[in-house]
Amino acid sequence: MAKWKMSVIGWIAFVLLVIGGLNWGLAVFDYNLVTALLGTGIVTKVVYGLVGLAAVYKLIIVLIRK
Repeated sequence: MAKWKMSVIGWIAFVLLVIGGLNWGLAVFDYNLVTALLGTGIVTKVVYGLVGLAAVYKLIIVLIRK
């Protein structure tokens, strides 16, 4: 069985992608998890930006490893 070895940045990106995925899944029910937890301020926009950066980071990592 293979062990998961990821850097700290890899784990942070993974967690952010899970948060983003859950947020999109809950959008079906007109519920925004990030806004519910953090409000509508700048922190929410920062989280959305970090989720986007995490997606780009993971995409690049996957493409480099091929």
